[in-house]
Amino acid sequence: MTDPTAGAVSGLDQLLLDPTRLTIVSLVSATTWCEFAFVRDHAGLSDSALSKQLTTLGGAGLVEIRKGRVGAHRRTWVRATDVGRERLRAHIAALQQIADRAGRAAADRPDGGSDRGPDDGAAASGAGRPG
Repeated sequence: MTDPTAGAVSGLDQLLLDPTRLTIVSLVSATTWCEFAFVRDHAGLSDSALSKQLTTLGGAGLVEIRKGRVGAHRRTWVRATDVGRERLRAHIAALQQIADRAGRAAADRPDGGSDRGPDDGAAASGAGRPG
């Protein structure tokens, strides 16, 4: 019997499987520090939704948050921690590994990786279709 975990990909980060958190960590990893409004606007989130995600990511040690003032205006800045950058790198590498495996599996198919579906080629005669 085959081990169901034999082909499992290690390195996927459960926290970064969420597209919103992946977007946020990717954005802040590409900068030194960025303002809350930049992340909010580029991630397409409301203030409250971003705040909640940053609290989660900060609690896990993936981002650092600093608050301060610029003149009379309160500002919040965010950056990825070294741990956050490393976890993002490992997560992306694991996703790439999955994509690579899928590509190799398709190329190794007996039909040579053809994209033909089960009804392609049989549509004219009606062969192979459920009645």
